[in-house]
Amino acid sequence: MDRVPLASLRGWDFDAADLNLRHESGRFFTVEGLHVRGAPGAVPEWSQPIINQAEIGVLGLLVRKREHGVECLVQAKMEPGNPNVLQISPTVQATRSNFTRVHRGKPTKYLDHFAHARGVLADVLQSEQGAWFLSKRNRNMIVLVDEEIPPAEDFHWIPLRELRALLHVDGMVNMDLRTVLACMPATVDHWDTAARTRGSELPAQEHPAGCHDNVADVLSWFTGLKSRCTMTVRSAPLLGLPEWTRGPDEIAHVEGRHFSIIGVSVRAGNREVAEWDQPLLRPVGRDVIAFLVSSSEHGRFDVLVRARTQVGLVDGVEMGPTVHWGPSHRSDDEPEVLDWVLRAPKERVLFDTVLAEEGGRFHHALNRYMIVDTRSDIPRHVPDDHRWVSLLQLEALVRHGYYLNIEARTLLACLHSVAGPRTRTPGQGAGQ
Repeated sequence: MDRVPLASLRGWDFDAADLNLRHESGRFFTVEGLHVRGAPGAVPEWSQPIINQAEIGVLGLLVRKREHGVECLVQAKMEPGNPNVLQISPTVQATRSNFTRVHRGKPTKYLDHFAHARGVLADVLQSEQGAWFLSKRNRNMIVLVDEEIPPAEDFHWIPLRELRALLHVDGMVNMDLRTVLACMPATVDHWDTAARTRGSELPAQEHPAGCHDNVADVLSWFTGLKSRCTMTVRSAPLLGLPEWTRGPDEIAHVEGRHFSIIGVSVRAGNREVAEWDQPLLRPVGRDVIAFLVSSSEHGRFDVLVRARTQVGLVDGVEMGPTVHWGPSHRSDDEPEVLDWVLRAPKERVLFDTVLAEEGGRFHHALNRYMIVDTRSDIPRHVPDDHRWVSLLQLEALVRHGYYLNIEARTLLACLHSVAGPRTRTPGQGAGQ
C-alpha cells in the first residue's frame, strides 16, 4: 500500500456540485462534510468530514458443532488500513458493492450460506463508528451449518474458545469479527462441551444499585435519554469546512486534531480485486475504551454503560462503554470513573488489549480496550447518562439494532472471553 494525493486517486474525484469525494461508479462510499449543532458536552457545535456508506454489508460467521466443541470458519484478511496487514475476519465481510461485483472482481466466498441462510442463530443490523460514519449499518449474521464445508485458501475452522482467547492478542481479531462474536447467542456456549453452566440466581444484595435482569427498565431509561437529545446534523460541502484544510495529500484539522482523510493505492493478491485506490480516515492518537464491571463469586457480571451521543448514529444515541476517552476528543467530560480504569491495580484488570478498528475505511486506527473489575468498590451514585446493567441484559439488547454501539459490542465480545460460560440456561433471556 502506498500513500497517494487525494487528487490522484484512480476512480475518485471531488464532485463539482457538492465538493464531496466520491467514486466514479456512485457506489462504495463518499467522504462528505457535516455540520453539528446542539451536541451535549463542552463543544455543542462543530463541522467535520464524515464517511457516508449507505449500503448495508454482510458480516457473516459460519459455525459448526464438533465433538470437542463449536468451531467458527474465519479468514485471514488483508485490509489497506490494517496496522499488521492481516487480521482474523469473519467468514464473509463484504459491502453490497463488493458482493454484487461492482468492481468486476471475483465472487465473495461462502456468500450463499448467508444469502439463502438456514440455521440462523443471529441476524441483526448494527451500527458502526458514529463519530466517523454517517448512519452506517451492517448485517451481523451467525449461521449454523451441518454439511461439511472445506476451508478455502486463507480460511480456517477454529474452536470458539480459541477464537475468544485470541481477542487478548494485540491487533489479531478484526472489528467486524468482534461485533459478530458479540451477537453470539448463549445457546452456542452450551453446545460447546468445554463450557460449564453456572447458576444465575443471586441474592438481591449481589446486584449493584439499580441493576437487575428486567430489560424493560433499561429500555425505559434509555428511551428517556434519547427523547431528550436535541442534536441536529446537516450536510455541508466537504471543501471549505470551518477549521479543516485541504492540502495536496490530505484533508486535515487546522490544529492537527481528530483525524485526517488520506489517499492510498492498494495491491493485494488475495482479494477479489488485485489493485485499487481509495480514501481512508486516519485518526490522531489512541483512545482508551473501557467497561467498568462488578463481578461476584457466583460468576455474575454487571457492567456500567453510558448513553453516548454520536453524530453518525441513526438514532443519535446508543449505549456505549463506561469510558471512551482520547487525546483528540472535543470534550473532557469523562466522569471520574476514568480514574478507576487508568489507576486500577493489575489484579483488577480483566482485559487490556490494543485492537484495530475497520481497516477497510480507517488507517491504523488502534484503541486500547480494557475491562476493569470494581469488586466491592462500586460507585453507588452514577450520572443520569450511566446505568448498571447485567451481562444478561446486554445479551438481550445486542439481539436488536441501535442499542449497543460498536465499541460496547467489542467490549461485550471481550467480556465473554473472560466471563466463561454464560449465566443462563439455553433459551432463557433477560426479563424472563
